[in-house]
Amino acid sequence: MRKLLFLFLLQPTAIFAQGSALIDWDAIGDESIRYLVDLVRIDTSNPPGNETMAVNYVKEVLAKEGIPSEIYALDPSRANLVARYKGNGSKRPLLIMGHTDVVGVQADKWTEPPFGGLRKDGYIWGRGTLDDKDNLTAGLIVMLMLHRLDIEMDRDIILLAESGEEGTPDVGINFMVENHWDAIAAEYAIAEGGSKQEVDGHVHVVGVQTTEKLPRRATLVARGTAGHGSRPRNDNAVTMIAEAVARAGRWQTPVRLNSTTNAYFERLAELADGEEAFRYRNVQNPEYQADIDAWFRDNDPFHYSSLRTSVVPTIIDAGFRKNVIPSEAKAVLDIRMLPDEDVDEFYRQLAAVIDNPAIEIVPEDIYRPAALPSAIDNEMFEVIETVAKRMYPDSTTLPVMATGATDMAQLRAKGTEAYGIGPKRTLEEMNSRFGAHSDDERISEESLKEMVRFLWNIVIEIGAAK
Repeated sequence: MRKLLFLFLLQPTAIFAQGSALIDWDAIGDESIRYLVDLVRIDTSNPPGNETMAVNYVKEVLAKEGIPSEIYALDPSRANLVARYKGNGSKRPLLIMGHTDVVGVQADKWTEPPFGGLRKDGYIWGRGTLDDKDNLTAGLIVMLMLHRLDIEMDRDIILLAESGEEGTPDVGINFMVENHWDAIAAEYAIAEGGSKQEVDGHVHVVGVQTTEKLPRRATLVARGTAGHGSRPRNDNAVTMIAEAVARAGRWQTPVRLNSTTNAYFERLAELADGEEAFRYRNVQNPEYQADIDAWFRDNDPFHYSSLRTSVVPTIIDAGFRKNVIPSEAKAVLDIRMLPDEDVDEFYRQLAAVIDNPAIEIVPEDIYRPAALPSAIDNEMFEVIETVAKRMYPDSTTLPVMATGATDMAQLRAKGTEAYGIGPKRTLEEMNSRFGAHSDDERISEESLKEMVRFLWNIVIEIGAAK
């Protein structure tokens, strides 16, 4: 019976059509919603994290079905969990990863309680619904389904529920990579960072994160002579920091594409028409680049950032009394570097742009390593494209460079080809107050259900014994 079921699942259309007769996707969807609601109600705001509470929940769900798991913790309150579904070992493992911590909230600015897990208007509301307890829920469900169906796999499937992704990776992915790599080592990984764009009820674009920009923030420090506010000075620290920030913020850093962004803009141009398609086709054309660049900066910050290392001033700290010239002023630049950027050379260029020896540039400690983009011509990316086309016939799959950062950077640096997926959303929803890190984060119940099915189909396609 197991062999018959397996053969049936592996027919080209079975996973997507006939396979629905074998899997009650409505029941699986309802179960997924229950797990996500429960996880959202566990406050794992980082800081302080307290991710062990979520890990214990996941461990209990797995244990109820006889699935063993291991806990790894640098800090007892900030644990990581690893569960493994054993394959026959003929292929290297696939790692499914989701982080349990979330960014903090300003609860008074939320329409609904941020840790209530409220189901309303077809959505699940709360911190972590998009970042990243949706991915964790999908991974959990996949592990449960593999176990229930007793499917023979060529690969081990590893679930990692990791802590500390939101800025404290030493307790999470760094700890696992540096101390317990054998527990999570894999040929491929699937995590957060992708998206599906829905237009008129149909998914038109499936974005798969294959690389990401790297956070390389720096603090500018201006030092001058303190004095009375009634007596102007040439070495006023506030004036110097303001000038430095203005120069850095207006700096037009060079345009440079990599394998991901080159394929991204090529495929995007095929989807667009008119002026939009022209812009995508000519992002590197010297004849039109300046005008296209200016248009992106004014109208499309994501694509402007996708073309370059970006420099964005975010904090200025100066002075303590309105009639005192302070001796020191500081500003923070949120620098997101391209994966192949020469860090030291970039800071030298920044110093030249600021052009003031009285300004010190203090780089932030590097906590995410640089790595080459994951390939788009291998089995894994082809499987994702195939699954996307079968589930969403009108869609095109685009490799995407995230302008933010994820813990896939550490995996790529270890040689694991890592890919980010995400739920379907409209463009309006993506740009609304309902996104990740926003004050009303939410995910549609339908999107969560489809995300689970999308991940399941990828896992079966890439891992099931033939």
